[in-house]
Amino acid sequence: MIKQTLYFGNPAYLSLTNKQLVWKSAENNQDKKIPVFLRQETERTINIEDVGFIILDHSQITLTQRLMSELMECNVVLMTCDPSHHPNGLFLALNGNTLLTERHQTQVTASIPLKKNLWAQIITRKIYNQACSLKLSTGLTDEYRYLAKLSKTVKAGDLTNREAMAASFYWPRLMPELGGFIRMREGFPPNNFFNYAYALLRASVARAIVSTGLIPSLGLHHKNKYNAFCLADDMMEAFRPAVDAEVVKIIRKHGADRELDTELKKDLLGILTMDVKMEKDKSPLMVACTRSVRSLYNCFEGSTRKLLLPGLIME
Repeated sequence: MIKQTLYFGNPAYLSLTNKQLVWKSAENNQDKKIPVFLRQETERTINIEDVGFIILDHSQITLTQRLMSELMECNVVLMTCDPSHHPNGLFLALNGNTLLTERHQTQVTASIPLKKNLWAQIITRKIYNQACSLKLSTGLTDEYRYLAKLSKTVKAGDLTNREAMAASFYWPRLMPELGGFIRMREGFPPNNFFNYAYALLRASVARAIVSTGLIPSLGLHHKNKYNAFCLADDMMEAFRPAVDAEVVKIIRKHGADRELDTELKKDLLGILTMDVKMEKDKSPLMVACTRSVRSLYNCFEGSTRKLLLPGLIME
């Protein structure tokens, strides 16, 4: 089921009544220039079971503890944003699956050779998806063939670092109209487009990990002791090129130098529900994340050795 994504960018009071999220917007009440008799409070109720993500992007938003507790019971992801309106925090449920201890044990005891094999599968698909993203965004066929061929040379654990080779080839060619775009987290726009989109993707994968009953901090390849979402950073890699292709469309629609505003964020939030290819069918991205992470658990417990990973829809 596709869950709703709720974005709050204005002053609001969020509470819980009868298992419903109650949103009270009192923005007009904060403006002293508006006469008292014209100040109105907007109220709306939303079924929490229909919600997957809530993004809080204003300093004057208040949530009740009862609401936060219920959101965790329903495995809803809470994302907070910093003063520059970029996501900077995730709030996830601790008990997203009833078989938590059993699944944690299965994950912890996974062998190193298995993890290296799984990482190779992820990087193989990531590089091939970069080839598809490049072809979709630019129509370049020779470059597509190069990356597609490179994807077939990934070894266990990506010991020859094919991921970095692909990245150095992929990014400067993704948007030729920008004259050699350099992808840097702290770089100039449109890096901010990609940062925002990746934060949404990471939240979606983290939600899938929690609901599957795995440990978000215990990764296959990423092992930074300061990172609480190493496994999410692993599993999101194969999804990145699909997000890239969608972000390129948004950049070309709005312009590369645009700052993040409400209209732009609305388009970027659509990434969570865009379709990706999963074997022979299509899935919305947030559903595909769950299917992919569940296949990871199946690999851990031994019922399969092949991950279910996304592909791009070449249309």
